[in-house]
Amino acid sequence: MTRAHRNVNIAAVIVPFLAFLAAVPLLWNRLIGWSDLAIFAAVYLSTALGITVGFHRMLTHRAFETYRPVKYVLAVLGSMAVQGDVISWVSDHRKHHAFTDEEGDPHSPHVGHGEGWRASLRGLFHAHVGWLFLHHSGAEAKRFAPDLLEDRGMRSISKNFIPLVLMSLALPFALGYLVTGRLAGALTALLWGGLVRIFLVHHVTWSINSICHFFGRRRFATDDESTNVFWLALPSLGESWHHNHHAFPRAAVQGLRWYEIDLSGLIIRVLQRLGLAWNVVRITPERQQQKLAQPA
Repeated sequence: MTRAHRNVNIAAVIVPFLAFLAAVPLLWNRLIGWSDLAIFAAVYLSTALGITVGFHRMLTHRAFETYRPVKYVLAVLGSMAVQGDVISWVSDHRKHHAFTDEEGDPHSPHVGHGEGWRASLRGLFHAHVGWLFLHHSGAEAKRFAPDLLEDRGMRSISKNFIPLVLMSLALPFALGYLVTGRLAGALTALLWGGLVRIFLVHHVTWSINSICHFFGRRRFATDDESTNVFWLALPSLGESWHHNHHAFPRAAVQGLRWYEIDLSGLIIRVLQRLGLAWNVVRITPERQQQKLAQPA
């Protein structure tokens, strides 16, 4: 990783964090309006779904098929989550599945950190954000994402990552001004729908890498340390049923039981009902039963 790349990643982690710290007193003093919350919720959901439904389930694992324009819209929304360009993101995640919790995994909390509680903390930090300062994202895209490299539209979206990041900030600013008619309203919308939203989407996503490979419950026989973490299910839009996902990586719906809330899976079902998704990969109860871990 070049120094410039590392510095950009550091800034992408620190700036939203500082914005979050600045926003907390404003929330405490009620210097936030309903429009800020509405804009925050809308941009959070749209960009997070770009990651969960678009980058992850559709592009990385091919959990369903859809029309090319829908693919591109989801790829644009995922890019606006500010987690890296689409080709690099998909390449890194496929590499994670190829080497899960083994040497070669970009963000395992279990590899190369030693033993003991200090080592566990180092591993959790690495899996959460530390890997961003060490790993050259997308370096092996030719190996792990050749299908996206061959797609002209995906290459264009990937090359225009920086303009899409700026768009993800300009959008809440414009919406805030449109709704309130005031510069102050535009600025608070930028704070909440832009920077605070980026901070929360980042850390919820990164928690899947760290927390969901360290704490939680398991029920399937897998060769990794993935876990299900129920309290992350809502903010992660269903991604925290991560052990289910590692047991069945191509599953379009990762909440495999009726009480496992999976909003991303629900969106895919809606797309299927509308005729916008097909070849949706489902995991039958019989396959789940076969994969259950045997009691010790």
